[in-house]
Formats: sequence, C-alpha cells, structure tokens
Amino acid sequence: MNRATLKRIAVLALALTPMSLLATSSSAATPQTVNVVGYSIVANAYTALEKAFSHTGPGQNVTFTNSFGASTTQAQDVIAGQPADVVNFSLQPDLGLLINAGLVSHKWASTKYDKTEKGMVTDSVVAIVVRPGNPLAIHSWSDLTNKGVSIVTPDPFSSGSARWNLLAAYESQLQSGASAASAATYVNALIKNVVSEPASGSKALSAFIAGTGNVLLAYESDALNAFASGQKIQIVEPAQNLLIENPAALTTSGSSNPAAKAFYAFIFSKAGQQIWLSQHFRPTLVSLAAVRKTTFYTPNAFTNVTKLGGWVKVTPAFFGPTGIITKAENAAGFTS
Repeated sequence: MNRATLKRIAVLALALTPMSLLATSSSAATPQTVNVVGYSIVANAYTALEKAFSHTGPGQNVTFTNSFGASTTQAQDVIAGQPADVVNFSLQPDLGLLINAGLVSHKWASTKYDKTEKGMVTDSVVAIVVRPGNPLAIHSWSDLTNKGVSIVTPDPFSSGSARWNLLAAYESQLQSGASAASAATYVNALIKNVVSEPASGSKALSAFIAGTGNVLLAYESDALNAFASGQKIQIVEPAQNLLIENPAALTTSGSSNPAAKAFYAFIFSKAGQQIWLSQHFRPTLVSLAAVRKTTFYTPNAFTNVTKLGGWVKVTPAFFGPTGIITKAENAAGFTS
C-alpha cells in the first residue's frame, strides 16, 4: 500500500463524523421492527447506520434484527422464511433469487427512495491483500499464479465476494491484452494456488488474519477496514480491476413497513452514504462523486458487469454448470 493510500485512510477517519449530520427528535411513535438481511461484509456498517438512524425523527422507537452471512446463502435463507424487510446482497443475481420468489418487486431499482443510485447502495473493487512487507513481491494479478503463492478467497458457490474476485481476475487478463483462452488458462492456474475457500468474505478475512495462506482476495472495503483497525496486512492496488456494485432493496414485507421504508431511504441518503464512506465503501450518491474520487484509488483499466453483457450473460458463462469458473473450481478439487 503506498503512502497516498495511507494518507487517504487517515484523512477519511478524521474527517467523517456522520452523527453530527443528523437531526434528533424526541417525538414518540409506535414501536416498529425492521428486519435487515445482508452479506457478511456489511455487518459493521449496518451497526453504524442503525445507530445513526435512531437519532432521526423516523428512527424513533425503531428496533432492528440483523442477519449477515454469505450472500447467496442469505438470499436462500430469506426464500426459506428468514424475516427480511431490507436486504443488501453482494451482487444482483442473489437479489434476483428473491425477485423470482416474489419476495422483491421486479421494479426494485426504480423506487422513489433512491433516484440516482439505481438500487446499488455501495460500490467497491477487489483488493489483493498480502503479508506486511509483501514478502512474495505481489504487484499484479499475474503474480498470483507464481510458485509458492497460497491464496485465500471465498467459495464462489456461496459467496458473492468470491464471484467478484474470480471474475476480476479473469477480466484482468483481457484488460492486459490476453485472449479469452489465455484468460481461462490463467484462472485455472490461479485457482490451483487457492488453499482455502471459506463460506463468506468475512470468514476469508478471518482465516487470512489467523495465518492461512499468504495472499487474500477481498473487498476493498473489508481490507481497508481491517488495515484501519490495526491488522497486520498490506493492500496491493492492481492496475486492472472490476467495479463491484452491491444492491439493496425493500422486500414485500418491507414495502408495507413504514420504518423499513424510512430506513431504506436513509441508507441511500447523503447522511447514510457518508456512513458507508466512513466504513470504506465507495458511495454511489452523485453528490459524493468528488470525495469518492479523492478517497479511493482509480485502476488504470476499469470494467464493470454491464460492459461484459450483464449478469444474464456473465452468470452462465462463468458460474453455470459448464462455466469458466465452475470448471476451474472442479479441476482444482473444489465442488459446489
């Protein structure tokens, strides 16, 4: 991690005081409960968001229940009956599971609650995390296939983080001028260097911090939070990267819950987005574009799922039964 990155983290920690942005109210209201379900990495952010929301007028007498874990598993749990009013997943296909089950409106991204973010409450990128001093001299995606590299990345069949990680790895090769066949060969070599696939992004980080492997693929936000909290890690910012977009939506029960609707609006508001920023997520609110640009690094080559044809093409091509990632996982001995 370079000196500029360290400075950005320090300035961010000192500059953001989300609680000072919020108005308080002593008005009484009927107690209401909001059930929040999300992917593992957002747990701490929601602790801060819920605390801040409680100091607003609509947040008076609102209590929360929270469930966080591997993104796809969480979506499947909601379908199985897990109470959920507000859901926040790693990637859009997991939200699609709820849409197909009739638990989220197909118009989830065009509500009156978020006019500019299009349902994506936060963004991120993939970070390459190494041991202090970067003893293996990992500077690029291509270095991850070197001999002696032991990678920790989550299970792509349960974790959205893993799918972002491996898709970014594949695309990095195309962005560097490689052919599709060469990119597939590269991903096979990378996955052969994977020594652990925990169920979620947060569990992968915990495994790495506990001593497993010598390289971790993680959300930028999770890596920056770990570094800011004093964990002995170093973050490599690769020249090629993929924009991670994280959707949030009201479920059918949330749409009839006034407190849930107010909280959903809050997480997309400027006050809410500044809290996301304080947790090292890239805010999606247009008015925070300037601070986003100065706070986070910009890859030399940057792509997104839309440019790749959208999830409708990406999912079967990479993660379907005969997809590029699925075949590489199976060849390396990992099974769904």
